[in-house]
Amino acid sequence: HYKVVHPAFDMDKLKMMTETISDCARSMMFEWESELGMKGGSTEIELSRWFEELTVDVISRTAFGSIYREGKQVFLAQRKLQFLAFSAFLTIQIPGFSYLLTKKNMKTWSLDKKVRSMLMNIIKSRLTNKETMGYGNDLLGLMLEACVPEHGGSQPQLSMDDIIAECKTFFFAGHDTTSQLLTWTMFLLSTHQHWMEKLRKEVRMVCNDEVPTGDMLNKLKLVNMFLLETLRLYGPVSLVTRRDGTDVKLGSIKVPKGTILTIPIATIHRDKEVWGEDADEFKPERFENGVLKAAKHPSALLSFSIGLRSCIGQNFAMIEAKTII
Repeated sequence: HYKVVHPAFDMDKLKMMTETISDCARSMMFEWESELGMKGGSTEIELSRWFEELTVDVISRTAFGSIYREGKQVFLAQRKLQFLAFSAFLTIQIPGFSYLLTKKNMKTWSLDKKVRSMLMNIIKSRLTNKETMGYGNDLLGLMLEACVPEHGGSQPQLSMDDIIAECKTFFFAGHDTTSQLLTWTMFLLSTHQHWMEKLRKEVRMVCNDEVPTGDMLNKLKLVNMFLLETLRLYGPVSLVTRRDGTDVKLGSIKVPKGTILTIPIATIHRDKEVWGEDADEFKPERFENGVLKAAKHPSALLSFSIGLRSCIGQNFAMIEAKTII
């Protein structure tokens, strides 16, 4: 799946989405300004709630383009499913209980059927109109294009179920994580005013009050450093799990093949042996020479994991965060 879907997340293709992301951010800021106007120039804004709505808007528009409203309906239904799934972790699991006709189970089945039906209709419409309109330049279109059979083959590289699963992942992986990153970034900007002034100066110098382009974003070195340090201290993903494919030795411990390993990202990101004695301090300048030289180990920053199973949406998330900030 990773290999097939990867072309949809090509950096050059993602850069074209900066204008869409900017439009979403401007719409949010317009509402802030309207609220300020109605309340005499002073009001309290809960950023976390606004950023949750903003990232839903961004992922809906970038994933589904002109039919983003339909995509948003998919998200809202899946969001309800997500809460039902998470609540299951807090209850005692009885074997076979998930198959019983309980109120909760029936709601879950209904929502799942609704999400699948809506996504299938969107995808079938794209496939039907591909000859006249193409697949589209949004994430769904880019993914469908990447799934086209290679070398004139007749079978698509991903099944309909696979494509639906990937669409669900767009929302699941690209919403809460980015909204949390944006919220913590604003918190740290407000508590480190000198850095806020540095970033504002850099943005004005590079962008000159214009809508940022992909090339402009590449030149925002201080903004990038600030976001990386935010991810280090307050990363949305606190741990990941992996199953080792072979017998391995970790330090003095022999770990047999098939063992489930939990990697505590949040703990590693504040490890003084890795980051130095100032590991608990907010210091964006540690990334001045890039991620590889920020700590004593080149792979110390694990916000998007690393290796073959690293987050496929890493570039998208960073472009989105830079554009909005």
